[in-house]
Parts: sequence; C-alpha cells; structure tokens
Amino acid sequence: MDMMVMRTRSSSSSCSFFVAIVLVFSSLCLANSEHLDSTTTTMRIGTSSTAKQKCNVYQGSWVFDNSYPLYDSRACPFIRKEFDCQKYGRPDKSYLKYKWKPKDCEIPRFDGRDFLKRFKGKKIMFIGDSISNNHWESLLCLLYTAVPGTNTIGQANGSVTTITFKDFGVSVSLFMSPYLVDIEEQRIGHVLKLNSLKNGNIWKEMDVLIFNSWLWWYRNDSRQQWDFIQDGKKIVKDMDRMDAFRKGLMTWAKWVDSTVDTAKTKVMFQGITPSHYDGKGWNKPGVINCGSETKPISGSIYPGGLPRAWFVLKDVLNQIRKPVHFLDITTLSQLRKDGHPSKYNVFGGMDCTHWCLAGVQDTWSQLLYVALTT
Repeated sequence: MDMMVMRTRSSSSSCSFFVAIVLVFSSLCLANSEHLDSTTTTMRIGTSSTAKQKCNVYQGSWVFDNSYPLYDSRACPFIRKEFDCQKYGRPDKSYLKYKWKPKDCEIPRFDGRDFLKRFKGKKIMFIGDSISNNHWESLLCLLYTAVPGTNTIGQANGSVTTITFKDFGVSVSLFMSPYLVDIEEQRIGHVLKLNSLKNGNIWKEMDVLIFNSWLWWYRNDSRQQWDFIQDGKKIVKDMDRMDAFRKGLMTWAKWVDSTVDTAKTKVMFQGITPSHYDGKGWNKPGVINCGSETKPISGSIYPGGLPRAWFVLKDVLNQIRKPVHFLDITTLSQLRKDGHPSKYNVFGGMDCTHWCLAGVQDTWSQLLYVALTT
C-alpha cells in the first residue's frame, strides 16, 4: 500500500511555517477495584509536593480567561479546513477565551513541552470517528506550538495517520474506526460485525489509547457504511441502534480485558460528544442550530440532561475488570453550544457537531494531560 510522508519544520526566529502535509480521509462525516475511578482524577494541588486532593475534574463550569486560547490556530499546520473557524471568517473571538474550572480544584494549564518529555519514545493513538480526528488535531496543535523549531514527520497508511515529534520520539496517531468493531465486505454487501474486532492487534502495541465511538451508530442515510448487521450468527438488515451500540462496546470491552496489557498501555474512553441542533436542550425552543451562539451556558448543569448513549457507555465501562479511564467530556461540552464551526468552515455548511480549533477540544486535551500525569 502506498505510504504518504510529510515533514514539517518551524523556526523559533520566524513566524512562517513550512508545511507539506496531506491528510486523506474518505468523508468529513464524518474501572472495579483495580480501576481508575471513572469520573474522578486525583491531582496534586497547592505548594506542597505531598499535598493531594480528590477532585472530579469533569464537574465545573466555564469561566472567562483572557489568557486563552492556548495557541494561535494560524501557527498550527494540522487543522483541517472543516475546523479552522477563524480562517473561514468566524467574526467573534469570545468563544476562544473560556477555560474549564472544576468545582473543587484548579487543573494545570496544558504544558506541551512537559507532555513530550514525559512521553518521550511513546506511541499515542486516537481510535474512532471524525470527532477523534478533531481531538487528535487539538493535541497536535498544543504540542507543536509548545516547541517552536521542532521537527515533525507525518505518515499516512490506510486507516492510520501518524505525526511523530522527532526530537522527542513521540508519535501521535489517528486510527479511523467509527464503530470500533469490524465492517467486512461479503457477498451480500458490507456487514457490521458486532462480535468482531480485528484491528486490536494494531492498537494493543500503543502506549496510550484514546477511544471514541457513537456518532455513526445512529446514521441511516447514504453515509451509512454498512448494509447489514451481524450479531453472533444472526444477520439482519437493521436493529435497535442503541442495542447495537451496546453490543459493539461489549466486544471492545472483552478485547480490553482479554488482550490489552494495561501495565504497559493506558486505556482511555472519551465520553459522548454532544451536538447542538435543538435549542430545547439549552432552553431555546425553536432554535435549530448553533449558528447564532456566541457564549457558553452558565453554571454546571445542561438543561437537556445527559444523552442515553452516555449511560450505555458508562455501564459498559463499569463492567471492565482492567483499568480504563473515562474521559468524561460530555457535560462540559454540552455547555459549549458556542464552540462549533457552524457555517465557518471550508464548505460553508452548518456544523454543530464538530468543534472549532482552537477551542473546546483543547480542554479535552488538557483533561487528557491531567488524567495521564496525575
């Protein structure tokens, strides 16, 4: 299979960046006694090196902070045109100026150089759909802009795209797998196999895994990637999508318990990402998209509540015997109805599913940093 290679080098004495990067994707559409507590991260606060406090970093609110954003999107060569809201004319900038403030503690500001030093020689991989792509690019931007003059090399091969920070030996990969379980082409068509997960042989070799799945499970239009669903020996044209989602997640969970060496590999699962196409969720009935939203919802509670898929995911994660951290970004992202590209993207279409970069997903990366380092 053909391999695509790209190299970038930035200079600390120049504002220009040379970028030779082509990322090819087929479509925009896009833990029990041993566990890390699935919603609480213990982190070090205060001035004493021994001072620790239990803090649920996923409960809090958004506060204005003029020191944000964490980077200038113009300085990052990895942002897809669909997510580069400032480049494509978004007139407001206030959405860039909010930081996440947990209720009971302060979380450290993302330190890209520290991240690269801590994970020197390690392999990090995001696995999922276009939301994983979005998050992957956020982490790449945070790392790249933290080390001016660093050398990167990129490789794309099939479903995998990897950016390596050569000076640190850190690779950050994206593996496109919207359902996590397999889709196979058979005589009858493309079959979504709820009990099959073959790509795990690649995933288990990584040092950090960040999984995500949900966005594609409810699609039933021309973008649907399968013609039939196989559950055990039974093949059907369709089935209850939430039930299919649970079954697919259980296959993934069994793979983690049976195959992943969690002494070597840290496993994360990202929470359900919200969309903002229905104003009833934020007490604005009649609003049909995020196009006019410029501020977060105040406070810590989303009026529309958690989506059903969140409870399914949480239940599956609680059944895994091995340590898996729940990167629970759902509620904090629900509060950010202002954080989507809306029409400010290369296509000009209304997008209230993905996220502007810089923006909300940089907080996801910050919380990933906290989960990995505390």
